[in-house]
Amino acid sequence: MSQVSIIIPTLNEATNLGRTLRQLTLLNPPASEVIVVDGGSQDQTVTVAKQIFESFNQTLNGQILSSQQPGRSIQMNYGALAATGDILCFLHADTWIPDDLITVINKTLAEPSVACGGFISLMSGSQTTRWGISLHNYLKTYYAPLLFKPHLFFRGLRLLFGDQVMFCRRIDFWDCGGFDESLPIMEDGDLCLKLVKKGRIYLVNRIVHSSDRRVAKWGSFKATAIYLYIGFLWGIGVDANYLKQFYQDIR
Repeated sequence: MSQVSIIIPTLNEATNLGRTLRQLTLLNPPASEVIVVDGGSQDQTVTVAKQIFESFNQTLNGQILSSQQPGRSIQMNYGALAATGDILCFLHADTWIPDDLITVINKTLAEPSVACGGFISLMSGSQTTRWGISLHNYLKTYYAPLLFKPHLFFRGLRLLFGDQVMFCRRIDFWDCGGFDESLPIMEDGDLCLKLVKKGRIYLVNRIVHSSDRRVAKWGSFKATAIYLYIGFLWGIGVDANYLKQFYQDIR
């Protein structure tokens, strides 16, 4: 079984990070390592990570890195540089995974034709499940590449996003240049476009849970409209730096 390095980019994630890290202690088999890459948090994010790693040092091989610059792409590349596993798994601090994650990842990438995988993301809050938006996000995995990149769709392109817990072989990740650090958003979609040259992008038929905090802040209608607007403009080639203004950080 290949060794899996889990990389978590953080910025002011003290509220969610503890739960995510505690879930990682339950992985069976465990991850080879868990790397938290902080982008300059002003809250207790780093303290939370230190406490969890110290409390579960027998079951969780963790380290904390500080990125000189914030930015999800920058932080994830920084973590990938430090990673020692054969497989890289990129996990958001507000996303929760099944305890057989490592087995699922290994089985998926045991197929040589698969270059990258991700999960079905179910968006939920403390007392709410966002069924409609979750369904749309699932369908978007297929219809977006079919609409904008049909020639690549039939070669195996699927459009995955960060809350789907993307994973790939480390050698393929770096052969493709990793995440584009100039992109403030849509770095995950861009990586899919690069990795499809190595093989299929595969949606695993399993669920992960992601926080609905953005939808709770915006409302379902506004959130769906923004997702569609950004997705369409990105699909036709609009610069992601322009699109970032419509997708502000929510903490």
